[in-house]
Amino acid sequence: MRVLFATRIEELKIGSAALREGLERCAWLLEEEDAAGNAWCEAEGYDGYTSYASLDDLPERFPEFAELKKHLDKAAAKFARDHSWDMDGLSLTLDAIWVNILGEGGHHSGHIHPGSVISGTYYVAVPEGAGRIKYEDPRLAMMMAAPQLREDAPEEARRFVYVQPREGHCLLWESWLRHEVMPSRTDEARISVR
Repeated sequence: MRVLFATRIEELKIGSAALREGLERCAWLLEEEDAAGNAWCEAEGYDGYTSYASLDDLPERFPEFAELKKHLDKAAAKFARDHSWDMDGLSLTLDAIWVNILGEGGHHSGHIHPGSVISGTYYVAVPEGAGRIKYEDPRLAMMMAAPQLREDAPEEARRFVYVQPREGHCLLWESWLRHEVMPSRTDEARISVR
């Protein structure tokens, strides 16, 4: 048997508890002081806070984000090697990093990240009941008459895979992979860096 056209999702532990705690402090500071980000969240009906539309220089503003960037740069280089990408003459650049704080009911609908090669999320705080990340089989649109799967189908055969994030861990995937964050069932904050 051959397994072809695999879609890889990497999970790795990054940094220390001190880094995670520092990033959490920064996230709450941003949520408190980022007037433009809060205005965008209000205008867009975002359930929580994100610096997505307001701040694009977090590694220059905070040493905690600079440290996280170093870890992510190494992880991205390994991701490229593990995918057998020919990077001769090319380089990967972390050009977008933002904070998300989601409370009860907070979620992200299905999306991809156009213009990017690798996407990922680092999980700062993941309380019990926080939303899982859902990945969609990229072949779904071509499965016109495919039969339903049995309940006991293995993960690699499923059309949707739900992953429970873990604090201090990062998930990485290719940016064309459609994904979403399921609604949170806790009023405690789910804090992540994208």
